[in-house]
This record gives sequence, structure tokens and C-alpha cells, in this order.
Amino acid sequence: MIQRLSIIGVGLIGGSFARDLRALGLVDEIVGHGRSLGNLQLAVELGVIDRAVVKASDAVHDADMVLVAVPVGSIPQVLEEIAPALGDKTIVTDVGSVKQSVIEAARAALGDRFANFVPGHPIAGTENSGVGASLEGLFRDRQVILTPVPETDNAAAAQVNDLWQAVGAQVTLMDPAAHDRVLAASSHLPHMVAFTLMDQLVRMDEHREIFECSAGGLRDTTRIAGSDAAIWRDIALGNREMLLDLLRQYQFDIAELIGAIERGDAKWLLETFNRARRGREMLNKL
Repeated sequence: MIQRLSIIGVGLIGGSFARDLRALGLVDEIVGHGRSLGNLQLAVELGVIDRAVVKASDAVHDADMVLVAVPVGSIPQVLEEIAPALGDKTIVTDVGSVKQSVIEAARAALGDRFANFVPGHPIAGTENSGVGASLEGLFRDRQVILTPVPETDNAAAAQVNDLWQAVGAQVTLMDPAAHDRVLAASSHLPHMVAFTLMDQLVRMDEHREIFECSAGGLRDTTRIAGSDAAIWRDIALGNREMLLDLLRQYQFDIAELIGAIERGDAKWLLETFNRARRGREMLNKL
């Protein structure tokens, strides 16, 4: 049982986590902090948090656990702001999609309290954002990756692990560098491709006609281009090296595709498309 949970960034992920813990009776009080006063007011009205606090340092006062659920690029500043106000036993965890840069920021900001920092990343969410998009059960049967480092306190990691399991998530432990490599391929690259494709189309003079004539293919391929732009800007820069490696490989593969079409290489196209189709079938079975 958590007496006081502080959520810095009461949006889709933070709000959904709060809803689940409250529904399960695992938290006594939830304090929220965020940049938008309107979003915080809505969070109170919806019963997601009990009260809103303007200053991040005040929000973590006497908290048993702090969930940092802000965009990756904002995490270093948040950690610096709350560090002086944290209790000796306050557990801090995050939900960032990048782990190595977040861990470095936490080590620099938290000092002696770094052992109480448990890096995490729930593989859940939608293209919608804000507390109004939060819902109970978002994490049920979804994967949550924790990336503790040698300094991480075992008891703190165990408590974060137990809470994620309590809300129905499947918890996996992973090395931070391995996490960033895997997520660059499974999540970050697809988002970059979707954003770029949609940007290309919307810049075309006939984009309205293109959209009016679009079928499921365009909508399926670009659905995640509706995601929060600031969040994905921060992810792209936070996982820069891993993502650049994959983007360069993708650039090479696109060049190969262009070459095959230019020379009318039906055999290359068929082999490539069939290999991709088999990969998609494999993904569907997981």
C-alpha cells in the first residue's frame, strides 16, 4: 500500500497508472503536477488525482513513490527540480521510451538518492495524449520493461515491479542499452517512418485528393503519425545513435527498392515482399 503517490505529468500513462492503483485500493493519496493547469483540473474532476500542485518539488513532499511521466527531454529538468525535496526512502521511477540517457540524467540529478531510482518503460499507450485519454486496464497483458543498474536498490526495484504486475502488466528486466536498441527498431523507427510519410503527403499540392481517395493502407501505415509531436521529438534525440543506425539502414533499403523498380526487377520485388509478408505473419502470432 502506497500512502502518497506523486505523478509528475498526469497524462495518458501517468493517469492510467493512477486509475488502476486507485481501483485496486493500492494507494491512499495521489498528488499530481504538470505544465497544463487545465489538464490538472480535469484530472481532479475525473478523480484521477486527489489534488494538484503547482511546483514539482512540492508535489513530491512526503511521497512514498514518484512516477515521472513527462516527455523524455523534460526528465532531466524534472529530476533536478524534485531532487532536493525527495525523502531518503522515496522511490522514483519513470516511463520514458529511452533508458540510457534517462539513467545518466538521474545519476547526475539524484546523487546519493540514485539508488532509489528504478528506470521503467511500459509498452502501452495510444496515439492520444492527456489525462482525458487515460483509462483503467491500459497495462493489462502489456509488457513493462524495467532496466535497473547495479546501483539500483533491490527493494525499490521489487516494489515497482510488484505495482506493475498488480495492474496486469508483464514485467521484463532488460539491460538499458539492449532496451534502447530493441525499442529503436520496434517503436522509434516505425514512428519516424510514419511521421515522414505523412509529412511528405501533406506537402503535396493534391494532398486533399490523396486523403479523400485513401483506403485502409494509408490509414494503417500512418496511424501513429497522430502521436504527440513533442514526445517523439524528444525520443528521436534521446535515442539518437541507435535510431540513426536504423535510419541509415532503412535509407539503404529504400535505395535498393528504388533500384529494383527502376530496373524492373520483378524477382527482387517478389522475394522482398514475400519475406516482409512472412515477417508480418510472424508478428501477428506473437
